[in-house]
Amino acid sequence: MLSVLAVDDEEPALAELLYLLRADPRIRAAEGATGATEALRRIGAALDAGPGDPAAVDVVFLDIHMAGLSGLDMARLLAGFAHPPLIVFVTAHEDFAVRAFDLKAVDYVLKPVRRERLAEAVRRVTELVGERAPVAAPATDQIAVELGGITRFVAVDDIAYVEARGDYARLHTDTGSHLVRIPLTTLEERWRARGFVRVHRSHLVALNRIDELRLDAGAMSVRVGAVELAVSRRHARALRDLLMRQGGR
Repeated sequence: MLSVLAVDDEEPALAELLYLLRADPRIRAAEGATGATEALRRIGAALDAGPGDPAAVDVVFLDIHMAGLSGLDMARLLAGFAHPPLIVFVTAHEDFAVRAFDLKAVDYVLKPVRRERLAEAVRRVTELVGERAPVAAPATDQIAVELGGITRFVAVDDIAYVEARGDYARLHTDTGSHLVRIPLTTLEERWRARGFVRVHRSHLVALNRIDELRLDAGAMSVRVGAVELAVSRRHARALRDLLMRQGGR
């Protein structure tokens, strides 16, 4: 059963495509987005959650001509992801087919969309998804962030520490910070395997970015670059043990 995201900036065309997709018994869920920025935000969140999450996206049915980022632009961005969804282009224009298949598209469906032709595209996607060997959920390489109304992707390896901000979290890198609407506890669970450790109720730190562990009058702290972060008593012993196992720092 497939989970589908359909992307088209013309709402009547998007509604018709979703109607046809949802009528196919091989599709578990079909959601829509009216632009590439919205779609990239959803896909980034789904990839961050992992393949077993209900928000996971198996395939994107993607229009080419859209305001802002085109479908081809979006496909190029997705090609840089570690585990991108499959792509089926759905367009009224025949002359982009070569470029579409250069971007590893599964299929190229012309508008107006016929039910039989769409069913064939779904069949191809289903076969490819079925051929993928089951693997453990990979650690996510990137996380989507909003910057001035534009969705960008920050490499998790570039994040030095994370600061809790209620239901949000601020990601700190060497070049700046980014606010995401994800609780710190969720990021702690997702990134534990990548070497992130909770040092305080307000901070999550990448172990390999800790430069110093300090003790002052019984209080522990860590230095991450130019920033000093307090370590709570609750987390002090576990942090010290982890650092010792990593090399006795």
